[in-house]
Amino acid sequence: MQKVVEEIKKLAASKVPMFGICLGHQIVAQAFGGTTYKMLFGHRGGNQPIKDLSNDKIEIAAHNHGFAVEAESLPPEVEITHINLNDDTVAGLKHKQLPVFSVQYHPESAPGPHDSEYLFERFVELMRRAK
Repeated sequence: MQKVVEEIKKLAASKVPMFGICLGHQIVAQAFGGTTYKMLFGHRGGNQPIKDLSNDKIEIAAHNHGFAVEAESLPPEVEITHINLNDDTVAGLKHKQLPVFSVQYHPESAPGPHDSEYLFERFVELMRRAK
């Protein structure tokens, strides 16, 4: 999906607010220079524990992916914001200067956990500031 990665790079450089979800998380990571790898089994289902590193809160989230972002590949301007507590994989990130963030899970899942609804509020606020 190199063409998509290139488009995300252009959008990010123009400071368009972006919120990547699942595959979008992986594409955002790649756009900033990160790499992904194929997981042995992947994450499937609705009971994955996610830790928000900004406040140490735990969320229960739905997942459906077989690739993950390699934490060590992320450049200094990208901060890891969430981790999966089952295996310490990168579950969220944000760019430190640009209005771009992403999560590896599905905060929009319904019916299902609603622990992650705050992420949509964060995205709306980024869009308001960009106006």
